[in-house]
Amino acid sequence: MSALRAKAGRFMLVAIGVLIAAPGLAQTPAVVNGTLEARAATQSIEREINALMARTPGPAWIGYAVAVNGSDREAGCWAADGMTGRTRVGPLKLEGPDTIMVLYRFTGRAVQQIRLASPECPLDAGGLTIHWLTGVRPADSVDYLETLAADSSRRVGNSAITAIALHADTTATERLIALARDGRNSDVRGTALFWVAQRAGDKAIGTITGGLDDPETDVRKKAVFALSQLPKDEGVPKLIEVARSHRDAAVRKQAMFWLGQSRDPRALAFFEQILGQ
Repeated sequence: MSALRAKAGRFMLVAIGVLIAAPGLAQTPAVVNGTLEARAATQSIEREINALMARTPGPAWIGYAVAVNGSDREAGCWAADGMTGRTRVGPLKLEGPDTIMVLYRFTGRAVQQIRLASPECPLDAGGLTIHWLTGVRPADSVDYLETLAADSSRRVGNSAITAIALHADTTATERLIALARDGRNSDVRGTALFWVAQRAGDKAIGTITGGLDDPETDVRKKAVFALSQLPKDEGVPKLIEVARSHRDAAVRKQAMFWLGQSRDPRALAFFEQILGQ
């Protein structure tokens, strides 16, 4: 009987150890057609990635999981790259996960692609290695993604901005606002404006209004679209103001278009007023 008690005690200790380890294990993805090498991050994600790229000629992938912004907890297996939107795979689950996977494909010392996916997706690595980092700090992830948004190709930059927007970290909104105001090119500023409308709350309207005076026409048009993404009580009055008085005819035309799409009574009243003049 004492032997049975001892065995039961050992079983309980093992079970408790598994339960304690479960959160860390849950961060490790299922990989097919490839190799997974997992280890804990011991320094900033930028240093971790630069070190991996320095000693691994590639091509290969680096990935980790971070907490996802609450409004983006979409259930099921989905993936995105910041250019084509989300592609859903598998059955629809009604309760979404609280993390996302951020994956970087690199060759040599350059990140070539960023993919985002729900943790419910198995990863087909195409025969490559995935270097998986656990314990990544979300703020470090946002810092690194901001550098890629500022200094990379259009594809990588847009994907980096999308990834920032999906982070639950409190720094994400401020970084999006900074990119919308001071991004080095029109793609960066325009993409950031879209995401500012999605998650900046009370700070969104001021940032988007600033985008209406951007030196690039393309960014000014994207700022109008961002206004159309705001709650109607904020966006529609501002769109009417832009359609009525903005100095740029292309911007006024864009505002008229999105007012028409809104089907808001205030927009209809504005059109009747314009037609009656």
